[in-house]
Amino acid sequence: MSSQTDAQVPATRWRLIGPGLVVAATGVGAADLVATLVAGAGYGYALLWCAVVGCLMKIVLVEGAGRWSLSTGKTIYEGWTSLGSWTTWYFAPYIVIWGFVYGAAAMAGTGLPLHSLFPVLPVTAWGIVSGLLGLALVWAGHYASFEKVLGSLVLLMFVTMVGAAALTLPNLGEVVTGLVPLIPEGGLVYTLSLAGGVGGTITLAAYGYWLREKGWSSPEFMRVMRIDNTVAYLVTGLFVVATLIVGAELLYSAGIAVSTGDQGLLDLSQVLEDRYGAAAGTVFLVGFWAAAMSSLVGVWNGVSLMFADFVGHARGLAADDPARRAGGTWYKAYVAWLTFPPMIMLFLGQPVWLILAYGVLGAFFMPFLAVTLLWLLNSDRTPPEWRNKWHSNAAMVLCALAFAALCLNEVRKAVSGA
Repeated sequence: MSSQTDAQVPATRWRLIGPGLVVAATGVGAADLVATLVAGAGYGYALLWCAVVGCLMKIVLVEGAGRWSLSTGKTIYEGWTSLGSWTTWYFAPYIVIWGFVYGAAAMAGTGLPLHSLFPVLPVTAWGIVSGLLGLALVWAGHYASFEKVLGSLVLLMFVTMVGAAALTLPNLGEVVTGLVPLIPEGGLVYTLSLAGGVGGTITLAAYGYWLREKGWSSPEFMRVMRIDNTVAYLVTGLFVVATLIVGAELLYSAGIAVSTGDQGLLDLSQVLEDRYGAAAGTVFLVGFWAAAMSSLVGVWNGVSLMFADFVGHARGLAADDPARRAGGTWYKAYVAWLTFPPMIMLFLGQPVWLILAYGVLGAFFMPFLAVTLLWLLNSDRTPPEWRNKWHSNAAMVLCALAFAALCLNEVRKAVSGA
C-alpha cells in the first residue's frame, strides 16, 4: 500500500471506538471509580481539577507510546530493550507477578456486582465465570470483535455513571469552582493518587500493540492516533467527573462514607436504591460490572500481547512470528496465566509476600514508563520529525515527577504495611 493510500485510510475509515478508548476503558476499573468516589465524598468538588489533570497526563503518555510505535514500527518492549538489559530485569518479574495478582483482583471485582444482581452464586464463583468469559472473548485474538465488546462495555459504564450524576442534579457553580487547582489540608498524597490512578496501569504501554492490531502501523496514522487518544480520554474525563459528582452530591453533602476497594461501589448502589428506588441501584450495579469487566477483558488481551512480544523477543523470534502476535502460543499462555492460577488466590486468600512484591514492582511502572518514553523520544532511536518537542518534554517531565512521588509513597506503604 502506498503512503498516499495509507494517508487516506484514517479520513475515510476512522471510527470513534478505537485503540484509545480500549486503553482508557481498560485502565479505568472499579478501583479507580472508588478512589474518585471517595475523593468526592471526602472533599466535595475540591479535587475535581486533579481528576482532569490525571486524564491529561494519560493523554501525554499514551500519545508518546503511540508516536513511538507508529514512527519506528517497533513495539514498546523493543524500545525498552534498546535502553539496556536493566529494563528486562525489571519487566520480566513485574509482568509475571502482576498478572497473577491482578487476575485474582479482576475476577473478584467482577464477581461482586454479579453476586449482588444474581445471588444464586457466591462472589468467587461469579468471578471465575467472568475470568472464563474473558478468556473465551480474547482467546482467538480477533481484535475487531474484542474492540466491539469493549465499546459495548464503555457505553454501559458511561450511561450508568453519567445517569447517576444527572440524577443528583449537581450544583454547576460548585463544579466549576472545583476546576481551580487547590490541595486540601492533608490531601497532598490523595491528590497525587487520584491524578495517577485515573486510567493508569501497564495497559497504557499496551496502546502501541492495539494500534498494530487495528492496522494503524505507520506514521501516516499519526494524526488519527492523536485524535483517537484525545477523544478517548475526554470521554474518560467526563466519566470520572460524573463519578466525582456522584460522590460529592450524594455522599459529601449527606456525610455518608463508603468502603474502600470494590465494596465501595456496592455501598453506592445501596445509597442510590434508597434514594431513587430499586431500579437506580440495579442499573448502577450493571455499570459497576461493565467497568470491572472492561478492565478484565482489556488486560486479558492487551497485556497478553505484551507478554507474547516479551517472550518472543527473548527467544529471538522474528517480529512477525505468529508466536509473538495475538492468538499465538505465548499470547494464549499468558491469557491462561491470568485466568487459572489466580483462582487459587480467590479460594486461599492473598499471600502477603506476593502482595508486597506486586505493590513495590507496580509502584515503579508509571515512572518507568514516563522516563523511558522521555529517553526513547529524545534519542536517535526515533526519527527526527517525531521526536519530542519542548512542550512534550515539559509534560512528560511533570508526569515523571508526579509518578515518582506517588511511587515513593506507595513503596513506603507497601513496606510498612500502612
